[in-house]
Amino acid sequence: QVQLVESGGGLVQAGGSLRLSCAASGSIASIKRMAWYRQAPGKPRDLVAAITSGGSTSYVDSVKGRFTISRDNAKNTVYLQMNSLKPEDTAVYYCHLREQTIRLEWYDYWGQGTQVTVSS
Repeated sequence: QVQLVESGGGLVQAGGSLRLSCAASGSIASIKRMAWYRQAPGKPRDLVAAITSGGSTSYVDSVKGRFTISRDNAKNTVYLQMNSLKPEDTAVYYCHLREQTIRLEWYDYWGQGTQVTVSS
């Protein structure tokens, strides 16, 4: 079993910055991808950014140039640096981990979510 603990959310004014962290612990097999999703009230949970085990990154168009995803493999931790924040970035941000076991089984894990609120 894998546990994900997120931190770094909060309230910030538009144009400000926040850095989210997500630390994975437990019986971790082979991490294939870590990602950040977000969910605003009344909306579905959407992918924001992802990083593969090889270091390849991807972003939703609305955050390109403003957000940066990175990871520390030694710490099994993923970060999301969010700059130039906008009110529309307000949401609960969730960390996601996808791993593959030695039996080639895939598992997905979610963090508890951290609130990001951007005031105008």
